[in-house]
Amino acid sequence: MEELVKNQAELVHAIDSVWVALCAALIFQMEGGFALLEAGFVRSKNSISIIAKVIIDVIFGGVAFYAVGFAIAYGRSNGWFAFGLGILDYDLGLGLTVSNSLFWFIQMGFAVAAISIVSGAIAERMKVWAYAAFVTLFCALIYPLAANWAWNPKGWLAVQGFNDFAGSAVVHTLGGFAALAGAIVLGPRIGKYNADGSINAIPGHNLTLAAVGAFVLWFGWFGFNPGSTLGAVGKWEMIGTVAVNTFLASAMGGISTMVYTRLRHKAVDITMVINGILAGLVAITAGCNVVSPGAALLIGLVAGILVDIAVITIDRMHIDDPVGAIAVHGINGAFGTLAVGLFSLKNGLFTTGQWSCLFIQAEGMIAIAVFSFVSAYVLFKLLDKIIGIRVHRNVEQAGIDTAEYGVEAYTTFD
Repeated sequence: MEELVKNQAELVHAIDSVWVALCAALIFQMEGGFALLEAGFVRSKNSISIIAKVIIDVIFGGVAFYAVGFAIAYGRSNGWFAFGLGILDYDLGLGLTVSNSLFWFIQMGFAVAAISIVSGAIAERMKVWAYAAFVTLFCALIYPLAANWAWNPKGWLAVQGFNDFAGSAVVHTLGGFAALAGAIVLGPRIGKYNADGSINAIPGHNLTLAAVGAFVLWFGWFGFNPGSTLGAVGKWEMIGTVAVNTFLASAMGGISTMVYTRLRHKAVDITMVINGILAGLVAITAGCNVVSPGAALLIGLVAGILVDIAVITIDRMHIDDPVGAIAVHGINGAFGTLAVGLFSLKNGLFTTGQWSCLFIQAEGMIAIAVFSFVSAYVLFKLLDKIIGIRVHRNVEQAGIDTAEYGVEAYTTFD
């Protein structure tokens, strides 16, 4: 009997490890989606620059999260933070059926995704080494603290019942409001806004590239959300629910953006449709485990309209975000976090009449958004004082690719 029980346990560990490893790989490959999407949304003279920044997200951010970030997030918490180095070798209190090392790898993907949101908003004007310093500190300190609050079993939000299943708050709200801070400190790109306050459009150079990037991100999201089950055995119903809700919200986000931009702007804006799909994905990420398919459709519908309104509003505030990262991730991450309190089948306001869930969701969303903006703003300001964060005007006008990397994305030969 003991041998049978042992074999069953080994089988559970093996199956869950394969599931989590596959999902972690999908999440990791989302960085390719970020690179393609952001490169397509910027000018050709800065394509290499934005791809380099996404590479920096992975290599600097991944090492920083290994060195101290993981332990700060998942160590023995006092409710706010923990201490430690490397991958912890004791029980994290999460009921894991995979190794701590594999859990670190999938969590590293979440940390790197959060910082990749920032790279799009500061595109075409930030120095590479200043960005590398920001990435390192973000993944070593800022992201891990938010993860500790919401996902560590002893985090002050977790113990109150805060539900952020796959990271609308911890990943997307955090990344989106850090992106807002960076865009404000850096200021707009040269030529974006006129002295009279009017706005000049600076279109991306390759929408085909951006669309392919969106599909890569969309594909990876089915590791991002279903993979947050952290196991497969005994969780097949939840995995199915999460996958269905993830798709429905994203598809409806694209539909509502198509309709809304056609009615408002008299033409379908495909760049906004791309962002509408992503907004639906961001918004459903917090509650994909606790809402119905009908609620997922409604969440996606709102997200697809909200992203267009947010992009226009942010632009009118003269905050220059070349890829719409603040609207997609920051605004819709916040909305998605609140949507749990409205639509949760367990204790949502619209489903059960209870207010308690909405209150804790609002508390967590506001805490993470404010923490992200303030800490990122201070860090950007400090880096600006110490080493300077914006490229020289001549470099910006000529293009960062040739000035900082000595190569162009597109070359021609006679």
